[in-house]
Amino acid sequence: MERPWIEFYETDVPPTIEIPEIPIFKLLDDAVKENPGGTVISYFGKEISYLTLGRYVRQFAIALSRLGVTKGARVAIMLPNIPQYVVAHFAILKLGAIVVPTNPLYVERELESQLNNSGAQTIITLDTFYPRVARIKSATSVRDIIIARANEYLPFPLKMLYPLKARKDGTWVSVEHGPGIHFYHDLLNEKFQVDLPEVEVNSIDTAIFLYTGGTTGISKGAVLTHRNLVANVLQLRAWYCDLEEEREAFLSALPFFHSYGLTTCLHKSILLRCKMVLVPNPRDIKAILKAIESERVTLFPGVPTLFVAINNFPDVGKYKLSSIKGCVSGGAALPIEVSQQFEKTTGGRLVEGYGLSEASPVTHANPIAGKRKEGAIGLPLPSTEAKIVDSKTRQSLPIGEVGELAIRGPQVMSGYWEMEEETKAVLQDGWLYTGDVAKMDADGYFYIVDRQKDMIIAGGFNIYPREIEEVLYQHPLIVEVAVIGVADEYRGETVKAFVVLKTEAEITADAIIAFCRDKLAPFKVPKYVEFRDSLPKSSIGKILKRVLTEEAAVTQSGKTSEV
Repeated sequence: MERPWIEFYETDVPPTIEIPEIPIFKLLDDAVKENPGGTVISYFGKEISYLTLGRYVRQFAIALSRLGVTKGARVAIMLPNIPQYVVAHFAILKLGAIVVPTNPLYVERELESQLNNSGAQTIITLDTFYPRVARIKSATSVRDIIIARANEYLPFPLKMLYPLKARKDGTWVSVEHGPGIHFYHDLLNEKFQVDLPEVEVNSIDTAIFLYTGGTTGISKGAVLTHRNLVANVLQLRAWYCDLEEEREAFLSALPFFHSYGLTTCLHKSILLRCKMVLVPNPRDIKAILKAIESERVTLFPGVPTLFVAINNFPDVGKYKLSSIKGCVSGGAALPIEVSQQFEKTTGGRLVEGYGLSEASPVTHANPIAGKRKEGAIGLPLPSTEAKIVDSKTRQSLPIGEVGELAIRGPQVMSGYWEMEEETKAVLQDGWLYTGDVAKMDADGYFYIVDRQKDMIIAGGFNIYPREIEEVLYQHPLIVEVAVIGVADEYRGETVKAFVVLKTEAEITADAIIAFCRDKLAPFKVPKYVEFRDSLPKSSIGKILKRVLTEEAAVTQSGKTSEV
C-alpha cells in the first residue's frame, strides 16, 4: 500500500525496524549487564540501581515459583506506581506467566469480573486494598494474595493517592498471616535454598492481558505477546531517535496498569537503560512539578488533562522545568490551546500521539523535533500501516475523506481473551479496526475527527464533539470541557457542554454559547451548558464522557442554560 508519510519522517527514522525474537524481560537483563550501577528507579528521594532491581526481580520470581506460579499462569497486579510494581511485573514475566494489570480503583464487582475472566490465581496488592480482594476471593479462582504494606512504602498518607480506606479513621489495615496470605517484604527477604527455575519463554508467548472497555464499553482482555511489547517499545525508540541512552529521566506518573504508562514509561526507560521517576498519584500536580525540578526530568508522557492541570497550577512559575525535552500526549484529543500554553510554560515541546490498548498501545505520533501539524495525531510509527475505511464495507477511502481508522503492525494484539466474536469484529487479515473516526491528508498525517461512539447526530447532521471542544478551550476562562449529545425531541440529539472554569472566574452560559456562535455553524453550537467544579476522569486522567452521558440521561440539573 502507499505510505506517503514516509517522506515526512525525520532523517534518522527508518520506515521499518527489525524486531528481535526475545521476551520483553530480556530488555531488563541487558540493562542490568550494561548499566548495573545506573539508577533505574527514583522514588521520593530513594534510588534503586539496575543491579539491585535485577536481584529483586530474581528473588521475587523464585518466591512466585515456590507459590506454584508456572508458565501460562495469570498473576494480577493491583498496585499504584511504586517500586514493587516494577519488581512484580518482570518477575512474573521471567516465569513465563501472564501479567494481569488491575486498576486499584476497581470496586468489587469490576475486580471480580476481571479476575474471573483472566483466571488469575495470584494477586499482588496493598494492605489497604486487601478487604475488597478478600470479600470477592471465594467467588474467583484466586488462591494466593501477596500484600505490600502501604505504610512501609508510601511516604505520605494513602488518602492522597486513592480515595479508598478500609477504616474511616484512616488507620492502616491489619492483615494477619493465614492460608493463602503472603507479604511482599517477607518474600523479597526470604533465604531460598533453590534457584530460579529454567523456563523457556518465546516471543510469541502471551505476556499480558490488558483490559479495555474498547468501543462497546464491555471489559475485554487484549492479549499481548512478548513480541507485541518488544515491537512497540522499539518502534518508539526508532521514532524518537535523538534520545540518549543512560541519560534520560522519564516522569512516570501514568499508571503502569494502563498500556500507555506501561510502554512509554516503564518499558521505554528500561530499553534506554535510563531512570524512571515514579509518581504514584497522577493527580498530585505539586508532586509532579517537584519531581521534574529535582530529578531533571527530560521526558514526560501524559494525557491532556494532566497538561491542563500544570498550565493552570497557581505556582507553576516557581518550579524549574527547563530540563524537559519533550512530552507526548495520548489517551484523548490534545486541544491546540493546551499544547501552546504548556510549551510557553515549560520550554519543552508537547506533541500529540495516538494509540489503543489493542496495539500495545502506540501507533501514531508527531515528531518531537520534526514537522508537526496542529490537530494531527501524527504519522504511523515505523513498521506500522494505517488507512481510512468505510466503517460498513471496510473499503479504503480516498485521501481527505472521513472514515474509520484501521491499523496493521507488529504491535497489534492477537485478540481478546476468550472473546472470539468480539475479536472477529475488530481483527481481519491483520488489520485492527479501531472504531475511531479519522482522516488522512496528502502528506500522510492522520487526524482523529472523533470517537465513533461519541459522534452526535442532530437533525441529520453529524457533529463531532472534539471540534466544539477545541473552540471552547480557546476561551480564556475555561479550564476543562467535555461535549456530549443529549436527547432532543425535535433534533433527535443536541449538543451539551460541561464546563470547568478557572478559579474565581465568572461567566454565564449565554456568554459561552455566544462565544461558540462566532466560531461554529449554528447546528454545532451547544444548546446546553452546565458548569461543573470538576469532570469525572479515569485512572489516567481521561475525561469519562460515558459518566456524563449517563447523568444527563437522568436529569439536566445544575447551572444549565437552554438557548
